[in-house]
Amino acid sequence: MKRYICLFICLLGFLPIHVFAYSDKVILGGESIGIQIETPGVMVIGFYKVNGDYIKGIPEIKPGDLIVKVNAQNISTISDLTSQIEKNIEKEITLTVKREDDFIPIHLQLEKVDGVYKTGLYVKDSISGIGTLTYIDPTSKVYGALGHEILESTTSEIVEVKTGSIFESTITSINKSSTGVAGAKNATFNYKHMLGDIKTNGTHGIYGIYQDSLEDSYIKIAKPEEVKIGNATIYTVLDGQEKKEFEIEITSIKEYSNTKNIQFVITDQDLIRQTGGVVQGMSGSPIVQNGKLIGAVTHVIVDDPLTGYAIFITTMLETGDELLEE
Repeated sequence: MKRYICLFICLLGFLPIHVFAYSDKVILGGESIGIQIETPGVMVIGFYKVNGDYIKGIPEIKPGDLIVKVNAQNISTISDLTSQIEKNIEKEITLTVKREDDFIPIHLQLEKVDGVYKTGLYVKDSISGIGTLTYIDPTSKVYGALGHEILESTTSEIVEVKTGSIFESTITSINKSSTGVAGAKNATFNYKHMLGDIKTNGTHGIYGIYQDSLEDSYIKIAKPEEVKIGNATIYTVLDGQEKKEFEIEITSIKEYSNTKNIQFVITDQDLIRQTGGVVQGMSGSPIVQNGKLIGAVTHVIVDDPLTGYAIFITTMLETGDELLEE
């Protein structure tokens, strides 16, 4: 069995016609970006035992739940959570958790250990990582990156965005991929150089408004029917901030899933030598064929790391276009 790993009609006169507003030319990405997302609440990622057992109330909580209130007081950070518990030290507190579209009150029995009240919860309030910028629309300044959603690594739940930003990133090293093991880019962020905000994190990637200066160089967009079996190239960063072009071969074009439309094999020996294949952090790397942008890298086949999948660029552009309608 293959294993994968992620690397975000009209009836005239009766129904409205939807016309996508994205440009037929965009600014090509390929740059490495640092990503930071703050969640609209405190995310539960796991549980621990207190005095040898789980605290009363824990079974009602699920990994991925967002704690948004403590005793009817709104919270959004771990500091808020701690502060409210300290202000309302009781044997039992009431948490309000957001689970999909539902808000659920849960009574949690606190346990005191060495003078400290324990909740039995592992939590986090932000997510960070690295990826690759795919494109910037020069007209709207909407950008798209990754080509697939960001999931919390422990719970595999999609990360909801309260606020978020992308930053300048520098690749410092690469852990190479090998059969059965997905490699990864390692990077540092320049938090003083914010490139844009993050407004959405969804099936087709992350999107926001690019706020840095724009290049005056554009590339045409290819429709799905223009994508062909054969040679293409990807743009990505392997060292520092230098974006380079590498050769691949498109082997199949098919609707494998929402984010896996194109299957490809890396053929560039320099890229293989440096990475061993597709690595994490390469998600969003734009793919160009016959002078047009056709898609972005999204997944690696772990058992065959030279092989990966990509999403059609038009799917990403349509998602970015929806951002303008909100």
